[in-house]
Amino acid sequence: MSDPVVSRTPDTQEDWQALADRLSIEGRARINGTYQWAENGETFASVSPVDGRELARVASCDQADANQAVTAARGAFERGIWSRQPPTHRKAVLLRFAELIEAHGDELALLETLDMGKPISHARAVDVPATARAIRWTAEAIDKVYGELAATPHDQIGMISREPVGVVAAIVPWNFPMIMASWKIAPALATGNSVILKPSEKSPLTAIRLAALAEEAGVPAGVFNVLPGYGHTVGKALALHMDVDCLVFTGSTSVAKQLMIYAGQSNMKRVWLEAGGKSPNIVFADAPDLKKAAAEAASAIAFNQGEVCTAGSRLLVEESIRNEFIVLIRDALKTWRPGHPLDPATTCGAIVDQAQLDRIIEYIDIGQAEGATLVEGGKRVMEETGGLFIQPTVFDGVQNTMRIASEEIFGPVLSVIGFRSAEEAIAIANDTIYGLAAAVWTSNLSTAHKTAKALRAGSVWINHYDGGDMTAPFGGFKQSGNGRDKSLHAFDKYTELKATWLLID
Repeated sequence: MSDPVVSRTPDTQEDWQALADRLSIEGRARINGTYQWAENGETFASVSPVDGRELARVASCDQADANQAVTAARGAFERGIWSRQPPTHRKAVLLRFAELIEAHGDELALLETLDMGKPISHARAVDVPATARAIRWTAEAIDKVYGELAATPHDQIGMISREPVGVVAAIVPWNFPMIMASWKIAPALATGNSVILKPSEKSPLTAIRLAALAEEAGVPAGVFNVLPGYGHTVGKALALHMDVDCLVFTGSTSVAKQLMIYAGQSNMKRVWLEAGGKSPNIVFADAPDLKKAAAEAASAIAFNQGEVCTAGSRLLVEESIRNEFIVLIRDALKTWRPGHPLDPATTCGAIVDQAQLDRIIEYIDIGQAEGATLVEGGKRVMEETGGLFIQPTVFDGVQNTMRIASEEIFGPVLSVIGFRSAEEAIAIANDTIYGLAAAVWTSNLSTAHKTAKALRAGSVWINHYDGGDMTAPFGGFKQSGNGRDKSLHAFDKYTELKATWLLID
């Protein structure tokens, strides 16, 4: 059993930096219980957006490694070393896994921050606990999910049971590497499947560490494997693999569509997708607390540097309070200024890599070219650090047809759009290819329910933004995907329903 990196959470930037200087980083794939380099010998650099330094060389897996991992996963599944264990056994192991995540919380938070740039205070207080909570909640639920008996004649018994789907490939994004992984691996493992996790090449480090912790907790070798690498190599190999039974994904809509094609080209594997968003945050003039609404609107676009699928990137404000509310938003954003991610006081960290920073800057230029008014931010800052930082940005005078309002930017860029009636707000909100999340701010109960019911989104929050916990399903309408993460509904993705009919002589 390995020991946690430290016993006391650091509380200053110097403390975190000292811990970072002592950190041992693993970059190899985890296949069948062992660390190994890619069979082709290729690696890529994990470069920190905090200061541009190389953190580690990471195995660049491809088809050969995918084959090896799938073989290991299938073998473990068929031998029943995990799949045929009682639910109570899997529960106990996963609970231990959650405990180990908490015990290694400083190490995992630091890996997350160094790898993708989020503030250490958020990584430690949000990402680590949420990851452990997802695994713990799912583990606690698994021995409380029952089969069914059909209504049959007296001489027949119709049994409806759930069985693990088999080998699950999970492809997860770079913005919340641990949390997004936990939403996939927790129900997949709890229901008895073998799992191959493909983290983003932009943030693979915590996934590699989680695999070792899972095995330390008692997950057998081959049941949970991690393959770092690129989407067009190892990701494609898993999506096309004839012995992968289920493919789950969180990421962009364009990639989600391609994965559906790969599934059809191969073995019709089950495909579950959580894709993009352009979420509307609707503020009526009778919102119960405009200052609170502005504070949460600022958080909805600036938290995690705006690299959030549910980011409230379209702010719909009733015209009678529009000017007042923009002032409140600008004031609220003063607490979301970029800073060094290892400083516990920092709220805005670094953008994940140069390509993403360039994309955000390009959209800021597009917004100005389209005629929107830049009222806050919009500039790269702290270049002297070698890191990738940009100010949270607000555009006013935005039309919903503008690219900054219709395309997912995945950065801290807010588009303010005015409306004059609830009907107009609903029409604007729903005028998008996405349907992941939305929020409504009003003191009128009828307006709240009417608007929430009319919004085509998988999650709707009233008088707050980004609510919910593990008891509520998460996923989208339209091109934001299908299926649901979290809650008991997540088990649907990782199990097959079997009807067994018995005739009694």
